[in-house]
Amino acid sequence: MGKLVDGLWHDVWYDTKSNGGKFVREDAGFRHWIETKPDAPFQPESGRYHLYVSLACPWAHRTLIMRELKGLTEHIDVTVVSPDMLENGWEFSEPEPLFGFTKMHQLYTKAKSGYSGRVTIPMLWDKKTNTIVNNESSEILRMFNSAFNELTGNFDDYYPAELQTEIDEWNEFVYPNINNGVYKTGFATTQSAYEESFDSLFAALDKVDQHLGTNRYLVGDKITEADWRLFTTLIRFDAVYVGHFKCNLKRIADYPNLQGYMKELYQIGNVADTVSFEHIKRHYYFSHKGINPTQVVPKGPDLDLTTPHGRG
Repeated sequence: MGKLVDGLWHDVWYDTKSNGGKFVREDAGFRHWIETKPDAPFQPESGRYHLYVSLACPWAHRTLIMRELKGLTEHIDVTVVSPDMLENGWEFSEPEPLFGFTKMHQLYTKAKSGYSGRVTIPMLWDKKTNTIVNNESSEILRMFNSAFNELTGNFDDYYPAELQTEIDEWNEFVYPNINNGVYKTGFATTQSAYEESFDSLFAALDKVDQHLGTNRYLVGDKITEADWRLFTTLIRFDAVYVGHFKCNLKRIADYPNLQGYMKELYQIGNVADTVSFEHIKRHYYFSHKGINPTQVVPKGPDLDLTTPHGRG
């Protein structure tokens, strides 16, 4: 993964020893906001912003889905990094379009020469001021949901005021136990840390599956951001997390409600076009040499995603 320290790149993995073998994710470093206030430095303008993503990354995937759902594809350009993340961190298969950089960390030091921290995606870039707006996926998701409504005429709301408390509650449950839970399980370096995360992960999946037995979506009968935040982990689960991260108590295919729910979301609009199992499997199995030293990428599994989902 690597990180920048005072603007210099260092090829260092996450420090699990100081956390008793547990994986601890670092916070994002850029947290600006796009808004329509007269004095706001980042205004919602067509063509002004550029989104950098990995098709393998579930956090980046959220933003790609919202970009599609909210009609932003013509207004916010996208560059996709290579699925291979090795000693140089995220890299580009071809020089990226704004500056011709070949490594993601070059954009971070372009925005802030002495930056220290992880070089993560998604990352939203402002072409007008040549800086990073934000690299926190949950905030980019919220900006895409509402900041460009007047520009696009798309007022679909995935974080409506009357449901925000329930959405936040689900996000606060899903993120540590499922979204990040698969990483805490897969990146654990002690047996006790692994088993603790493993148990929490599957207890959470059991709870969500039970909830979906009597509810169409996480928050009643309306698709919200909470569903999309969960979806990007579910869609990767059987292909990667079961084997590579040792999350192998059950597959999503073994959960009657989660499986149908995941298929329903996959089949909405152009969401399927944002899913690349080629990138997903290549990234995890090839990049994480500490977990998979042979870098052999599996051919399977054969996932059932396009047949009727049977939900309503």
